[in-house]
Amino acid sequence: MVLALTVVAIVVALVVVGLFLFGLRRRLIQRSGGTFDCSLRWDVAEKPDANGKGWSYGVARYNGDRIEWYRVFSYAVRPRRTLERAAIEVAGRRLPEGEEELALLSDAVVLACTHRGTRLELAMSEDALTGFLAWLEAAPPGQRVNVA
Repeated sequence: MVLALTVVAIVVALVVVGLFLFGLRRRLIQRSGGTFDCSLRWDVAEKPDANGKGWSYGVARYNGDRIEWYRVFSYAVRPRRTLERAAIEVAGRRLPEGEEELALLSDAVVLACTHRGTRLELAMSEDALTGFLAWLEAAPPGQRVNVA
């Protein structure tokens, strides 16, 4: 009986520590501000499926002329993807279709982009999309920005 209670206590303690570390990581990412919830689908086909597969939920952060994207369900302190403003080309936007609606946040808008020849999709709220497009268009003079 004592052994079972000890094992349960250890498991509960590990779960609490894990959740604390998730929260601490998110707090550290958001510390400098300029963050927004953003799902990412990397290396998308020419005509993406609406089956909802391939989406990863994350947090994006503005950092100068870059967007740093972090997976939510990860302990990594470094961004999973970094997108440079000058290399992002927006191809269009759409609303989630089919099973994508279940894989994304309820108010998400999908933005189709290319970054250094790689097709990707970003899903974010309408407010975050407005800020993202404004950030793209606010590039310093002389930088080429392609917004469809």
